[in-house]
Amino acid sequence: MNVQTLMLPISIERTEKPPLKLSTPVITGGTGEEARKTMNEAIKREEASLMSIQGYPSPDVQEMDGTFEVKTNQRGVLSLSLLNYVFTGGAHGNTIQKSLTFDADTGRSYKLNDLFKKGADYEKKLNALIEAQIKARKLPLLSSYPGIAPDQDYYIADKALVIYFQLYDLVPYAWGFPYFPISVYAIQDIIDEDGPLGAMMY
Repeated sequence: MNVQTLMLPISIERTEKPPLKLSTPVITGGTGEEARKTMNEAIKREEASLMSIQGYPSPDVQEMDGTFEVKTNQRGVLSLSLLNYVFTGGAHGNTIQKSLTFDADTGRSYKLNDLFKKGADYEKKLNALIEAQIKARKLPLLSSYPGIAPDQDYYIADKALVIYFQLYDLVPYAWGFPYFPISVYAIQDIIDEDGPLGAMMY
């Protein structure tokens, strides 16, 4: 990973075709053509997956908004979140959030377990840190804390790994998405220094 890579230029591709209103991030430069293509295709696949999970296409879908948030775009790392909101009637709509983290030089995407040294018991360490935050913040859990999943949702924001859960998974809807920021320095002993979190430690 080339930590000297500058920020990737990102444009917005807008789709407005009722009930759809989508804002899709498109990487337009800053790295090789193959890496750009790989990242843009992964973003499109994830966007399509979110739309499908939320029930599109269906006559029940009255409104669907797709947006995104860039969390990190530096040091050769691009981490972003895609958010898909759907309204099908009732008291309120529902939003799903999924995040993608890339090596900007190669286009490789990383799952949570890819961020750590092989054999590291990262789940135990992250669960302990998350449970400590739950207790400190007095979060009203819907049931006992289940622990992180192998495909746990996360993103990287500056010098922190942010673990999060979907709406209704952990806390009541009114609390929104529960986010658990973990400093890279709190887990530096198990981080793969050649991966995205390693780049954040310099």
